[in-house]
Amino acid sequence: QVQLVESGGGLVQPGGSLRLSCAASGFTFSRYIMSWYRQAPGKERELVALITSTAISTSYADSVKDRFTISRDNAKKTVFLQMNSLKPDDTAVYYCNAFLWTPHASNSYWGQGTQVTVSE
Repeated sequence: QVQLVESGGGLVQPGGSLRLSCAASGFTFSRYIMSWYRQAPGKERELVALITSTAISTSYADSVKDRFTISRDNAKKTVFLQMNSLKPDDTAVYYCNAFLWTPHASNSYWGQGTQVTVSE
């Protein structure tokens, strides 16, 4: 059974930090590209950060560059998102995604999301 379980969300003041975690099970984690997405009320889900299967490469949305850092621990089957200098605009539900593409098939799994609220 595939599971992605996010944790670490909460309420934080502007300028504060949070670290999100996403624990995976039920699939070969080390083969998958892992990403964090977010969705604010009334807005479409957007890609925040991505990390390749071996962590050689990462990519970030312009809005979070230099503030957020994505990392992964393949031994622990966990991906992280360190969020610093948080702004009210970062308020959203954050989702973990696992994606694998091969010439023969593709798989995409989602977590249930964790709420991040940045407010005074």
